Amino acid sequence: MTYPTDLLHQCQQRRVAHHASRSDHTELYAQLHATFTAAGVEQALLPRRHRLFPPAVTLEAFIAQALDADASCQQAVNRLMLHRARHQQPPGSVHTGAYCRARQRLPGDMVADLTRHLGHTLAANRPAASTWQGRPIKLIDGTTVSMPDTPENQQHFPQPGSQQHGLGFPMARLVAIMDMSSGAVLNVAMGPLKGKGTGEHALLREMLDTFEAGDIVIADRYYPSYALVAELVARGVDVVMRQHFRRDTDFQTGESLGHKDHIAVWEKPKNRRDWMSQAAFNALPKTLSMRELAVGGMILITTLCTGKVVPRQQLKELYQMRWQVELRLRDIKTTLGMDWLRCKTPAMVEKEVWVYLLAYNLIRRVMVEASDWADCLPQQLSFKHSVQIFRQVAAGLPLNDDERRLIMRQITLLRVGRRPGRVEPRALKRRPSPHPLLKTPRHVAREQIRQHGHPKKLK
Repeated sequence: MTYPTDLLHQCQQRRVAHHASRSDHTELYAQLHATFTAAGVEQALLPRRHRLFPPAVTLEAFIAQALDADASCQQAVNRLMLHRARHQQPPGSVHTGAYCRARQRLPGDMVADLTRHLGHTLAANRPAASTWQGRPIKLIDGTTVSMPDTPENQQHFPQPGSQQHGLGFPMARLVAIMDMSSGAVLNVAMGPLKGKGTGEHALLREMLDTFEAGDIVIADRYYPSYALVAELVARGVDVVMRQHFRRDTDFQTGESLGHKDHIAVWEKPKNRRDWMSQAAFNALPKTLSMRELAVGGMILITTLCTGKVVPRQQLKELYQMRWQVELRLRDIKTTLGMDWLRCKTPAMVEKEVWVYLLAYNLIRRVMVEASDWADCLPQQLSFKHSVQIFRQVAAGLPLNDDERRLIMRQITLLRVGRRPGRVEPRALKRRPSPHPLLKTPRHVAREQIRQHGHPKKLK
């Protein structure tokens, strides 16, 4: 059934007025509803029969799960029921069935659209100091997430081949595009960890429309393929990446710009990749002019080789910004806890990922507002510190101006220091648990314990 545009508009206005006048209008909902209204997602605003968990309340509770250290559905329902009882409303059941069904009804595309809209809104208001010569910087990187071992998840997101059947967990691959200035997630593509067309390049090709003319893209050595660089150049986008380990660099050729610094000519590959159509392969340029230079113990490649030559120190500092995407993925996976997902079906897994990313962008929105108030850059503020403060005020009533200024001041008090050249060993100091690894499926291990008891500890 379709609804006229004027009816949708009237319905939206009534809902905005209703929620603005609610006495239980929480600070989290204020942030969420502002984004919800600005995004113009009318589908979620259509008239519905009364439910205990309407879409907006469900989404708010889902986001609160992502922000809570106890991210269980039971905790989300307990929080909501206590909130209703505090405001003299029927508390309802503390069982999670109704809430879980409401999460399933929540449109996944709506959550993804809200996340992208909020990310692009934050990027559009970037301060000039966080750009490079007035040009926006976008970061690319990939990561993986794990999820419960259910038949549905295993079928859609198979576990790595290195793990034995019944002992591993399904895993998904994510490729994210982030805005350097605000730290916001602009877009994400998700797919299985293995199989045809599931690599980071394939996922990135799904999001090429995220880039705009004038952007500068920074990525690690996995991404500088001929086809990808040619596509970005055709869109008016420049790249700064580390040289791919399979490409040889001969500084004795090309136009020399200094010691181990030259403009090389990349030639179009002779063979077409299986994923590329013949028409797309024919459209690739025959050559690309690329600047290659050795700096900081690595070889960088860039398309910034026309007009005035960019000093190598500036390119080194520009590439060092790539580390920010690693830190921000750590914020999402470790600080918020997205490393281990909890949903048991592929559709809910994808929805859970987008809810985490929406929660992350909401925190980034608060950090951008705080940085404007304190006249500093958003990347100078601590994400974890902001999450800790946001957790304290998210469930509270709307803040007045004095309270909001106090919160903003608290967020800006803890700054992240600049530590160029910092290195850390990729090793764990804390020793693992003495319990042995589970080497048989859990139901088999249970039956063995019933028959023979727990195995004796080795002395």
